[in-house]
Amino acid sequence: MTRPRDRRRVTRQAPAGLPDAALLGRRPTAAIVGGGIAGLTAATGLAERGVSVTVFEREDHLGGRVGGWPERLPDGTAVTMSRGFHAFFRQYYNLRALLARTDPRLDRLTPLTDYPLMDAHGRIDTFAGLPRTPPWNAVAFAWRSPTFTRKDLLHLSGREALPLATVSVPEIYHRLDRTDAATFLEAINFPPAAKHLAFEVFSRSFFADPRELSAAELATMFHLYFLGSSEGLVFDVPTEPFPQALWDPLASYLTGRRVDLRTGTAVTGLGRTLEGFTLEAGGRTEHFDGVVLACDVAGLREIVAASPEIGTEAWRADIGGLRTAPPFLVRRLWLDRPVEPHRSPFLGTGSIPPLDNISLLDRYEGEARRWAARTGGSVVELHAYAASTDDSSGLEKALESRLHEIYPETRNARVVGDITLWREDCPLFGVGDFARRPTVETPDPALALAGDGIRIDLPVALMERAAATGWTAANSLLGHWGLAGHPIRSVPNHGRIRLLNRLATSMPG
Repeated sequence: MTRPRDRRRVTRQAPAGLPDAALLGRRPTAAIVGGGIAGLTAATGLAERGVSVTVFEREDHLGGRVGGWPERLPDGTAVTMSRGFHAFFRQYYNLRALLARTDPRLDRLTPLTDYPLMDAHGRIDTFAGLPRTPPWNAVAFAWRSPTFTRKDLLHLSGREALPLATVSVPEIYHRLDRTDAATFLEAINFPPAAKHLAFEVFSRSFFADPRELSAAELATMFHLYFLGSSEGLVFDVPTEPFPQALWDPLASYLTGRRVDLRTGTAVTGLGRTLEGFTLEAGGRTEHFDGVVLACDVAGLREIVAASPEIGTEAWRADIGGLRTAPPFLVRRLWLDRPVEPHRSPFLGTGSIPPLDNISLLDRYEGEARRWAARTGGSVVELHAYAASTDDSSGLEKALESRLHEIYPETRNARVVGDITLWREDCPLFGVGDFARRPTVETPDPALALAGDGIRIDLPVALMERAAATGWTAANSLLGHWGLAGHPIRSVPNHGRIRLLNRLATSMPG
């Protein structure tokens, strides 16, 4: 395992309390609605303190948007399908703490040493070999980049660009949340030739068009991955499909702590009683002392709308106002021949629409590697984010056409098997949404929220936000019952350069 290297990372100590629920005389019962990263993290945090936990997941598998499920190729070969590539960055401290419960050295993760990005002219930006410490990582990147040059660095508008180097949460949202990401980049004179860097690495990671994404989210992403952390942009990926590498071991860990994992079971509503909650699921009504709602946006809206007894009118309205990002498409191809050996396992292509990236699974995932070794083929995955069309069939063809342009050796390959996913369930971090975004804590101390769409005032995003809100939701219920919580970690919640921080503080607005 590569251990955290940033000595400035921040630890928020675990809240104090009793070490185990057995000391209360009666173990509290908790329902976790949603078996993704946020829900599994909350379940882990509660079960480790002796709470009796039941997890309800409407799908037949755990892991949420990082889950996987069995499929078969036309020849009958069993394979594992998922929603595609995810990067496990070194600064994902809270997610990695969860995974370490079953893999202390994180041996089931393997590093990818680069994150190359191709622009529309075929130029490649790379993050390999950069210094890890800001601001030298940015200086070195500009020194060697073919699209973001030293001259561009000097031409940035210092005053307008200052928020990128002085991020703190929630202050950055008060300043930038009413500006969209594209407008913000124009205001700071971000070079047009290099906009693919900001959009591919940061904006489109949220499955959103830059004109729809809050500039505060863009700035927070810059801080988390580049300007606020010395962990670097190198990341890890699982050595096997998500279920085998991550969630099957965690499921065993949780059942060993008497957690009841119920997949294929949708929750349809909650009721509030003097003693706790009633929960409707699978045609049954059950009673719990506390609840964590760790659903996707649509699921959370549906449950709250069907549960008029929980929360306040204003809180329920905020939940109802949550939005999802545009749809995205994942297409995985099993080809009868290999891709050229010099190709990177991952290539960002967001400036070559509609394709956003190409992943070569047989370069890093064991199941795909074994299939490729046995057949002489390759496993290629194509992503299209923030789709602007409802024609998924046409989008599939356009993705494959782009693949053939970028990797010509695939042009004459025969497709042995293919699976396509079309989804629209990621949260949208829209312009001006932050003020109404629901937090982990709710009007009811026995009810908490968790997920990557839930507000938490820390510099986190994506999978790490899901994990951070999961630990925090567990801590909220544990504190309600007088039980000890769990530590929360993050990159520093301020800029790394003191002079710039002082300058930002002295500036109006």
